[in-house]
Amino acid sequence: MPKVSSVIVPYAAYLRVYEPLAAFPDEERAHWTRYARRPDRPSYQDELRRSLADLLPTPPVAVPVHESADAFVTEVDGVVCVCPWRTRLRGWQALGDLAEDFPEPVLDALIPPVVRRQSAQDYERWLERNPDARPWIRTATWQVPINWFVLVSDAEREYDGGDGAPAAAPVLRYRTPMVQARRRVARGLRALREAVDEGPLIDGLVDVGRWLEEFHPRSLVELDYGGLVHALPAGELEADHSAADVAEGIEALRHGDGVAAGAAYGRLVERWRAVRDRRSAN
Repeated sequence: MPKVSSVIVPYAAYLRVYEPLAAFPDEERAHWTRYARRPDRPSYQDELRRSLADLLPTPPVAVPVHESADAFVTEVDGVVCVCPWRTRLRGWQALGDLAEDFPEPVLDALIPPVVRRQSAQDYERWLERNPDARPWIRTATWQVPINWFVLVSDAEREYDGGDGAPAAAPVLRYRTPMVQARRRVARGLRALREAVDEGPLIDGLVDVGRWLEEFHPRSLVELDYGGLVHALPAGELEADHSAADVAEGIEALRHGDGVAAGAAYGRLVERWRAVRDRRSAN
């Protein structure tokens, strides 16, 4: 069970892919095989803590100098699967997205322009040597993108309220086999395209579907509310069945029932608008 960090936990949710060891090249596979045997593997809170610590110096370290050698590890039907952190790659990608979230004066105060320019140049050089690189983890702050819920089923929902213990954080996550996630993406896209011509939901689902295709077919897909659990009161978190709402909406579209689809979508919008409103309240 993850421990609550001593620093403020960013309100972020995660979409992760755990690949079997067989999916990695020999040298990397050997590293992850050894790593999976370690009893002291760090948690996602440790990754967050390290990233936040890098922002404290002046100037801040916007992106780690070296790539992380850590990963999340799980076992699927007796097969060890790992989800590499790839913190440096994700840091570069997140830095490129910041301009969409903050006005330039605020962004300049957070991370000086010279630091951002240097990081962008480093990323460009790195991409020339690693053109096929992709992260095993996607992150979303103050929300879970609706297209992520298409990948999972309410039956795969795992909720633990933490039992009120002061050191235990609630956990809300979904885990599904890669083959199921890909199948749901295909069905969801088919239903959406038959009902609407285009839109952000379709675009987002196409994007996440292409990302999933880059991984081993026997991988495990995990949707984890992560630090977002701290933005939701316990009662609301326990009652959150967003994946069921998404599945209901898509099924309604397949049967041409626009009213039922609209009702399911309305529940989702209202639920996640309330979460985003808390961001503004901060």
